[in-house]
Amino acid sequence: MFEIYIGDLSRERLGAPEGEVKGIALDSRKVVEGGCYIAIRGNAADGHDYISQAIAKGARVIVCENMPQDAEAGVFYQRVTDTRAAAAKLAHGFYGDPTAHMKVVGVTGTNGKTTVATLMHQLYTRLGFTCGLISTVENIIGNTVVPATHTTPDAVSLAALMEEMRQRGCSHVFMEVSSHALDQKRVMGVHFSAAVFTNITHDHLDYHKTFLAYIQAKKLFFDHLEDNSLAIINVDDRNGKTMVQNTRAKVVTYALHSMADYRCKILSDDMEGLQLRINQWDVSCRMSGAFNAYNLTAVLAVAHGLGENQDEVLSILSGLQGAEGRMEKVADAVKNRTGIVDYAHTPDALENVLKTITASARKDQKIFVVVGCGGDRDATKRPLMAAIAAKYAHTAIFTSDNPRSEDPEAILDQMMEDLDQTQKAKSLRITDRLMAIKTAAMMSTSGDIVLVAGKGHEKYQEIKGVKHPFEDKKILSEAFSGHI
Repeated sequence: MFEIYIGDLSRERLGAPEGEVKGIALDSRKVVEGGCYIAIRGNAADGHDYISQAIAKGARVIVCENMPQDAEAGVFYQRVTDTRAAAAKLAHGFYGDPTAHMKVVGVTGTNGKTTVATLMHQLYTRLGFTCGLISTVENIIGNTVVPATHTTPDAVSLAALMEEMRQRGCSHVFMEVSSHALDQKRVMGVHFSAAVFTNITHDHLDYHKTFLAYIQAKKLFFDHLEDNSLAIINVDDRNGKTMVQNTRAKVVTYALHSMADYRCKILSDDMEGLQLRINQWDVSCRMSGAFNAYNLTAVLAVAHGLGENQDEVLSILSGLQGAEGRMEKVADAVKNRTGIVDYAHTPDALENVLKTITASARKDQKIFVVVGCGGDRDATKRPLMAAIAAKYAHTAIFTSDNPRSEDPEAILDQMMEDLDQTQKAKSLRITDRLMAIKTAAMMSTSGDIVLVAGKGHEKYQEIKGVKHPFEDKKILSEAFSGHI
């Protein structure tokens, strides 16, 4: 196994591999007897510190960047230059290279990843294929839903999941590909039939440090595509063409405002849905907003690029539904208000949602926005988020998101620090998220619009390392009905 899959990664080895490797683990606690442990250097911990624990659990193969001073007898040590790259290569080899037997479509970008991947999964399922989905909201294998823990799983978990999908008859897999995953080489070893770039805007600077580093992480996806892949790029985004400067894949472009292979024109856009013309085809859907026009155009480009029948695809598009927690409506039987829950947690995403709502709203409809910013994440976007909410809202209510290890009050201080007096006059600060949502419901009257932004599909609120049950959609519905 190691002779075949380590190959050019090999630098130095100690001992000799004996017998068949029984499993691969990146976590020393998950090692099985006779298994392989790969030591990864992370931001919070160094896997090399846990080699002895992995051996105690039964590891007989250790892949590392630094050889331990005291080697254990009966253990094979393989030194490599990059254990992240080795983990991906070994994992896919261990599981029989599952993505070589399926069509895998990856979606990357700041906003739109979940929606595009979800729409693709819906489309191909309705076309009659057995499909897999790997997303922020959920993972789906055929008809089975599996809870998602990360936007993109680690390399070993991803390879195992892909093999399970292959064994259960999946011919297509649609997955989100995050910048973290690209930087950490989690998708190395996956054979992508198509890769989609949606957009890139302000986010994740807590991790990447600079916007250029963030762009370069996204670009890695397209740099590593094979020459029989498709690179489907939004060229309205100024960094779209940058993504494919060094790709070997066939480039397909889409846009609303630029010349492109798939050019979309919005004929109408309101809270009931979109009417679009994409090239010569008319498309209607039940989703709203220019951002969803981009998403649908990307979906159409992928389907055509992979050779699907255009008439079948067009007939199905109109029935597709957005992902959970993305412009999701919450009914109000009491005062006929419009409730909307959206995952918008970047300045661009929040502004796109509010532009859509504002464009569709009547002059007599007031817009209430409840929004916060996550702790232990990019702090530079906090004042931008608050300014955008105050710009579009009749009343903006700033509250907690997932404060994680941070002080919620400090996060709110940062959000509101640049607001001018006019913006402050239309803003409220309510740290408790439940009370913030309840207040928005109480202040709104018949016909008004209440947007609760930032958490979308999430079923929890993370405070000091504890995930407390919390669901924006459920809370807003109960607030509308007066049950809280």
